[in-house]
Amino acid sequence: MPLPLSVFIIAKDEADRIGRAIASVHEWADEVIVIDSGSTDGTQDIAAELGATVIFNPWPGYGPQKRFGEDQCRNDWLLNIDADEEVTPELRSEIEALFADNQHLKADNWRIMIRDVFAHEDTPADWAYGYHQIRLYDRRKGRFSASTVHDTVRPQTGTRSADLQHPMAHRSIRSLEFQVGKYNRYSDMQVADMQARDRKLPRSRLLSEFPLAFLKAYIIRRYCRYGWWGLVLSVNYAHARFLRVAKAYEAELLDKRRP
Repeated sequence: MPLPLSVFIIAKDEADRIGRAIASVHEWADEVIVIDSGSTDGTQDIAAELGATVIFNPWPGYGPQKRFGEDQCRNDWLLNIDADEEVTPELRSEIEALFADNQHLKADNWRIMIRDVFAHEDTPADWAYGYHQIRLYDRRKGRFSASTVHDTVRPQTGTRSADLQHPMAHRSIRSLEFQVGKYNRYSDMQVADMQARDRKLPRSRLLSEFPLAFLKAYIIRRYCRYGWWGLVLSVNYAHARFLRVAKAYEAELLDKRRP
């Protein structure tokens, strides 16, 4: 019997990745909901063929789109995955074991390690960079934030949190061309968010951002373990961080010129 769990995925033009995401959950979750914001590559057809319910919603930003997805689900327990992610077999077994004897009720939300896996890899490396996020949760005890840039579940005060032991695979990079374009688009959104909050970055970060971000990626994120590929990833990450600061400074200069 499927678990009393709704899985929801936001997507746009994910025909090459949405299949992996849905296939990793559709056999054991009660329902899979895909919120599509206007794909033109057949994402909707692929999702529907795999048994997902596809719902169109114009893009309102990351947080609002995920909140819309929450509202479409029929179960109170939700699992959110992105179109470039997939539940590993080990994580599936862990979640099934939790629900088998109601052990999932020991916490109101469960954090999952999201680990990078690249196009030339089948599974995440043991040292792959990852970060914990609440992805399995009771929506009566917390919801995604309304931020258009940051898509994070905000649990209610006093709720119980716990960690799952096995990771989610995160295929965030289709290619270097895709990665650079993604960084460029995301830095635009970050600057717009900073302007809306009247946040300004020190100009000194134009000097420090690139080298510090490179060291963070190469050493702390352990990209050095990937050899030459890790060097490429570290440079791209550092450039993305610098681009955010540079665009914020550019926005300040443009604001000064306006009457």
